[in-house]
Amino acid sequence: MQAVIMAGGRGSRLMPLTKSMPKPLVPILDKPIMCYILSLLKTHGIEDIIVTLGYEGDMIQSAFGDGSEMGVRLRYVRESEPLGTAGGVKNAERYIDEDFVVISGDAYTDMDLSALVAFHRNRGGLVTVATHYEQDVSRFGSVLTDERGCVTNFYEKVVQSPSNWVNTGVYVLQREVLDLIPKTKYDFALDLFPTLLGKMYALPCDCYWSDIGTLATYYLTNYEIVSQKARLIPV
Repeated sequence: MQAVIMAGGRGSRLMPLTKSMPKPLVPILDKPIMCYILSLLKTHGIEDIIVTLGYEGDMIQSAFGDGSEMGVRLRYVRESEPLGTAGGVKNAERYIDEDFVVISGDAYTDMDLSALVAFHRNRGGLVTVATHYEQDVSRFGSVLTDERGCVTNFYEKVVQSPSNWVNTGVYVLQREVLDLIPKTKYDFALDLFPTLLGKMYALPCDCYWSDIGTLATYYLTNYEIVSQKARLIPV
């Protein structure tokens, strides 16, 4: 199993922290956010990793190099202009040889990726989405499923939704899904997933997950780790 880390975003809502560094390098305690994602992937046996770069991508590549210091193999692809979440992964297609995990390089989670991969293989869909329960879904895309976990609808950042299970941006994809993504700006949640209803599944994950989308959630995540309300991922 390979992985693609999406690390090309500007992180404008985290200004001024991201004025001089990309969001994946913003520290959680004393280490960049992306360190914890790399450690999580390695813990679950995923060591062949492609990183999509955009804003200040040179800083990310300089920080992590070929990945050997963290016991993984890293390769990088760059976006000359923003390609969206799916478009950025399509841009890495030449390095993807098998089914793969997609995960954000600027979120913090202790998600059980092995369980997610096993669920994906068991269901046999084209895509599996990891979902997380949120009381307030207005900042997220929420996911509605049937009793087997088959995705029946998406609701993107609505005030009220029939589902409190939100899209975490962590996916397992069959490699063939890349053939469905055009070589242009394209988004998973907005463009691709609505065309795959009935062919994709969602797994509700009982884990810690923070998208670190704002300064408030950034400071809250640090506090929850320090106060042991969230597990510190060993790096």
